[in-house]
Amino acid sequence: MSQTHVAKKPRIALLGIPLEIGASQRGTLMGPDALRTAGIGRVLEQLDFCVEDHGNLPTPAASAVEGPPPANAKYYDEIKTWIRALSERAFALARSGAVPLFMGGDHSLSMGSVNGVARYWQQEMNRPLFVLWLDAHADYNMPDTTETGNMHGMSSAFLCGEPGLDRLLGDHARISINPDQLDLFGIRSIDPLERNVVRDRGISVADMRAIDEFGVGVLIRRVIDRVRERNGVLHVSFDVDFLDPAVAPGVGTTVPGGATYREAHLVMELLHDSRLVRSVDIVELNPFLDERGRTARVAVELIGSLFGLQITDRPTPSNAVFPDNT
Repeated sequence: MSQTHVAKKPRIALLGIPLEIGASQRGTLMGPDALRTAGIGRVLEQLDFCVEDHGNLPTPAASAVEGPPPANAKYYDEIKTWIRALSERAFALARSGAVPLFMGGDHSLSMGSVNGVARYWQQEMNRPLFVLWLDAHADYNMPDTTETGNMHGMSSAFLCGEPGLDRLLGDHARISINPDQLDLFGIRSIDPLERNVVRDRGISVADMRAIDEFGVGVLIRRVIDRVRERNGVLHVSFDVDFLDPAVAPGVGTTVPGGATYREAHLVMELLHDSRLVRSVDIVELNPFLDERGRTARVAVELIGSLFGLQITDRPTPSNAVFPDNT
């Protein structure tokens, strides 16, 4: 194989974030290594990507005391150190030209991964970053609305600039997205106060009733069309509890009635065909609760579909994730 061909391979950067204190149940810190064991790197390499595994983000040193933490935000001081470190790494990885794939870890990590990626796309490239939130939960709580105080349930609200965690990033730039750049997809559990805020902000929600009524194909195409109309790029934040527990039991917050195996693959295949995906989270995989690695294997299969794995030779461009002219 020539050096020229190797140099042209599109790059995917894997980064593990062994963070579990944002959730109510421990075990997600083992998620990154479970995904590696299930073959995530091998699958992506077979799709002819150059896969760079950056290992796991080291546990950050404790930051200086900055006053009392917000009420109703558990482990705030510990989580803020992770979010600040991750935001910087996410920015650097996005800027390098690779597609960052953040392996969690609980969903609080998205406050850092998306902030760093948004810094690159919105500040440096002047393109809006849209976030597709594949999740059973809206995660649109704030310290004033949360029923549990778990910070993985505040992630999407933080990304949209909601108040309550304003000092989380310290001196690091907070690059928010507008509520109309967030799509909540597969939602089937939402707190009463959280529901009110989501409605008031006009956030797009495709709950399971909408999926049952219209199908995932119609609804995902609506997301894709909106991103494309505004010359945006897409970050996919994939919580494995988006899937039905019968498909993916290895999560700490199972909710019945989730996406089927085939529905989830169709979502990923359509996203691949869109050419818009530039970064990805995989979160809330808890190997301690899994059944012989079944959930990790399903997650890897879905990521394969997102990056072009298919059964037959459909007329899908080979450069769908990394088009030549962007």
